[in-house]
Amino acid sequence: MAKKHMKGLRQVFTQLVVNILSQHPNQALNYKQVSAKLNVNDDESRKVILEVLRAEVKQGTLSEPTPGKFQIKSLKTYVVGRIDMAASGSAYVVTPELDQDVFIAPRKLRNALHGDTVKIFVYAKNNGRQPEGEVVEILDRAKFEFSGLVTVEGKFGFLVPDDRKMLHDIFIPQQSLKNVKDGDKAIARITDWPQGAKNPIGEIVHVLGRPGENNTEMNAILADFGFPIKFPSNVEEEANQISDIITEEEIAKRKDFRAITTFTIDPIDAKDFDDAISFRKLDNGHFEIGVHIADVSHYVLPDTLLDKEAQERGTSVYLVDRVIPMLPERLSNGVCSLRPNEEKLTFSAVFEMDEKANIVNEWFGRTVINSDRRFTYEEAQEILEGKEGEFSSELLTLNKLAYILRDHRYAAGAINFETTEVKFKLDELGKPIGVYVKERKDAHKLIEDFMLLANRRVAEFVAKLGPKKHAYTYVYRVHDAPDETMLAKFSEFASRFGYKISTKNHKEISKSLNFLMDDVVGKKEQNVLTSLAIRSMAKAVYTTKKSSHYGLAFDYYTHFTSPIRRYPDVMSHRLLAQYLAKAKSANADQFEKMCEHSSQMEKKAAEAERASVKYKQAEYLKDNIGEEFDGIVSGVTEWGMYVEIVDNKCEGMIRLRDMNDDFYVLDEANYCIIGQRKKKKYQLGDTVKIRVKSVNLIKRQIDFTMVLNHH
Repeated sequence: MAKKHMKGLRQVFTQLVVNILSQHPNQALNYKQVSAKLNVNDDESRKVILEVLRAEVKQGTLSEPTPGKFQIKSLKTYVVGRIDMAASGSAYVVTPELDQDVFIAPRKLRNALHGDTVKIFVYAKNNGRQPEGEVVEILDRAKFEFSGLVTVEGKFGFLVPDDRKMLHDIFIPQQSLKNVKDGDKAIARITDWPQGAKNPIGEIVHVLGRPGENNTEMNAILADFGFPIKFPSNVEEEANQISDIITEEEIAKRKDFRAITTFTIDPIDAKDFDDAISFRKLDNGHFEIGVHIADVSHYVLPDTLLDKEAQERGTSVYLVDRVIPMLPERLSNGVCSLRPNEEKLTFSAVFEMDEKANIVNEWFGRTVINSDRRFTYEEAQEILEGKEGEFSSELLTLNKLAYILRDHRYAAGAINFETTEVKFKLDELGKPIGVYVKERKDAHKLIEDFMLLANRRVAEFVAKLGPKKHAYTYVYRVHDAPDETMLAKFSEFASRFGYKISTKNHKEISKSLNFLMDDVVGKKEQNVLTSLAIRSMAKAVYTTKKSSHYGLAFDYYTHFTSPIRRYPDVMSHRLLAQYLAKAKSANADQFEKMCEHSSQMEKKAAEAERASVKYKQAEYLKDNIGEEFDGIVSGVTEWGMYVEIVDNKCEGMIRLRDMNDDFYVLDEANYCIIGQRKKKKYQLGDTVKIRVKSVNLIKRQIDFTMVLNHH
């Protein structure tokens, strides 16, 4: 025991000693001075402190400027950053203050978890290696709630988190177990984590149900990514208080479009109609096209409970079988939704266009509409193809103009990423009984093109307000040019399939990428190439800093057209309304913070959506264990290769240890794995035959084995 006790003592002293010397970065102290500062006066402990000081000199944390005197080796002393956990238990802190990530050993994490914002102490760099540091304070926990499997052991229990980056089980004392049963999936909230305790202490806040059941797993995915399963009752109450009666005096303040032909085009299962299009021919032969967007900011006012909740969520989340709306249904599917034959308040961008799609005039402001018809994409598509039906002449003209807008965009260097979107046919219990690939036809693109137009022109309007020096604060959607090394890697890879990517300049890059995207449509390598191309691109983000959108080739771009399901659009509406009313510019720092949060939530929502697709794919293949399929290699890692089944787009992994015809290793630079003896190569994009080996629903993992061709 004594030995174990000493080890524990040394660990505690290491933290304390480093902390004391960190607080006096310019002083060199001997072990007696350090002991005195720690109020330690017994010889046994002072001896341990001296050992710790010497050990930390070896570690590179401390220096010994004169024999027997110790000083902290400082790089930049303290920085603030976010924790990125590694599977090993160590972590990296990503911080804008340093150009390198800082390595944190497991014992120096101080109970910090993945995603937390922390203050760290950075040690001096030793011989050019990655800087190392230790956490001194947790400034902001990324999340307190975790979903996972509960094991009950007599009077207490543990929750084993689903989140792969959460490496500690959560200890649940008896009184906090509530009505959870052994083997249930549940959500636990961390309530305490005493210094030195191995596990955080928590309480069960929500029992999700039995593992492997659809509802249980979908709710676990939401909890995992930090999206609440339901609205707090006070937020629901506030939503229910909102009146849906539109008064005459409200209408008097707005431009009235109620008598003008207006319709919506949305997916068949949509209930939240964000946008409508109005169309009329003017006496001068031009067209007036109104893009009418649900006026959410009229109903959701700053600093209300509703607003705070929407801002926190940042976005609606679309899982395979359900939508988790950003706003309560009373608003998202009721008051704000642009349902047919109902008067609705909207915020609009109205364009006067000639037949060559040139904008002759534009107007932005608040309006009132009454939609004549709700089209599904399929219905609108039928009219476009058959050239007859309700509002056929309007639809056909809009489609013609959309084609011109699209051509302009591509001519300016926009990139056309047509990714294949996988959809599931579900039975009434939510079980997948079929998989199909969603096709994007003219009806989708028509709506998209007019939404892009509204977003672009609104952004341009605000960007050009006021004198050059004093730009008005606004929410932009920006997208950087691709990273050159990533692009070079991609173009080398694409050349294996016979595609050429010119990396001479931005125009050439986008031209050759578009050519490639057109060329691969319907081919087996389409998904692999498209997702790799997208990965070599920067990610689009929200910011108040004026900048361009590379992928769309727009100088200015915002999100204005979906305020029911995206918070940045609500911000855009508020700011535009302010500036149209000649108010002064909003506070940029405040909006920049909200933009950052929105970008983070958008990323989380995309990850949650992906996880729900992975779950459905696993569920779908569960009945096909032992079956053989044709697949295409879609990813390679050091432990295996990912293969996507050609027919149903389900992706699984062949583990290298299961490939027993040779010893395979990863060749990272060439996106392939190579057999060491026979030199057989499997590259991204190769076709292979696989057998479904096993499916783990809870982990959303699918394992394949290779079916070898014996020529």
